Amino acid sequence: MEFKRVVITGIGTVNPLGNTVQEYWENLKNGVSGAAPIQKFDASKHKTQFACEVKNFDLELYMDRKDARKYDLYTQYAFASTDQAFKDSNLILEEIDCNRAGITWGAGIGGLQTFFEEVRSYNSENPRFSPFFIPKIIANMAGGLMSIKYGFRGPNFTTVTACASASHAMIEAFNMIRMGKTDIMITGGSEAGVNAAGIAGFNSMKAISTRNDDPKTASRPFDKDRDGFVMGEGSASFIFEEYERAKKRGAKIYAEVGGGGMSSDAFHMTAPDPEGRSAALVMQWALEDANLKVEDVDYINVHGTSTPLGDIAEPKAILNVFGKHAYNVSISSTKSMTGHLLGAAGAVEGLACVLAIQNSTIPPTINHFTDDSEIDNKLDFTFNVAKKREVNVAISNTFGFGGHNATLVFKKL
Repeated sequence: MEFKRVVITGIGTVNPLGNTVQEYWENLKNGVSGAAPIQKFDASKHKTQFACEVKNFDLELYMDRKDARKYDLYTQYAFASTDQAFKDSNLILEEIDCNRAGITWGAGIGGLQTFFEEVRSYNSENPRFSPFFIPKIIANMAGGLMSIKYGFRGPNFTTVTACASASHAMIEAFNMIRMGKTDIMITGGSEAGVNAAGIAGFNSMKAISTRNDDPKTASRPFDKDRDGFVMGEGSASFIFEEYERAKKRGAKIYAEVGGGGMSSDAFHMTAPDPEGRSAALVMQWALEDANLKVEDVDYINVHGTSTPLGDIAEPKAILNVFGKHAYNVSISSTKSMTGHLLGAAGAVEGLACVLAIQNSTIPPTINHFTDDSEIDNKLDFTFNVAKKREVNVAISNTFGFGGHNATLVFKKL
């Protein structure tokens, strides 16, 4: 079977560093932290009182407030970034064969805020559940509602694989097009876990930073004094399109999707394999899928969560796969700035890869103060300051609870 080529012709985002792609990129390359004291609720009773929240989100740019009441915030974010991406693509809806257009979306949790609010209401003096309770919380609803909005009748499903959700969705969108099943796919991921339940749950796991005295430096990937990740929220969307179709209509092409890999740690519910064996496998398989050699890779946007164990395992996996070339590859964890967007992480970090290719710039890993002797610091982690470099091939790693691993390959066209 001869595979078709897949390119990216539209991008959009709403995340802690900006409500547009341009704003996101400016803050990303300048090393701006999105962390601050939580504004969405009173976090004073929580061990962690800060997060990377979306700021100044103007819902009415994307939907009527009456309709928005039927949607959880994770769906609202999905609509916003997808509206941006669709407009950016310059696609004309009337010229699309909607039977050959679909949506694959990623969400790790779905409507957590709705679930929390409805249960709290039920325990009040006037217990009731909204008729929108179930539609608002289920993780597939963002994709379902977007298919209604755009009239896309092709494949439509949501991947729920914790922090790898968006990456898995994007790999499946890529596969749908290259196998000739669709021509156009909306893909990406969204999450809205910055709420009392989300913060409390991750606090109980001791997974997130408690550096309340200095939120902006709390996310410290690969630093000796890291103490957990910082919660983030938001969305990123892509229009994936079959290359010949995009070329024929004169579309702007941001990058080519080269390939994808998927693996499982088969190790632990939440902890990574300390040797990074399946993290190595997923990168190997992604490069094989893209028909590339390790020497072709210029940039790795790592999972790099700022957790004690994960930040040791991933560099081991990189060295295992790339050997000596690992020292020639630029690496960065943009979670140091955006926080961890959970199910949307692969989308917003995949977007960072595409923008790195477009702008020949490696975004930094900020908040590095002290080397960790358990990490090979000869690797180029792009600490603290962005670096100008031509990027022809970039890969994005995402590793989720349950041992779910996904790696995407992006190429300059």
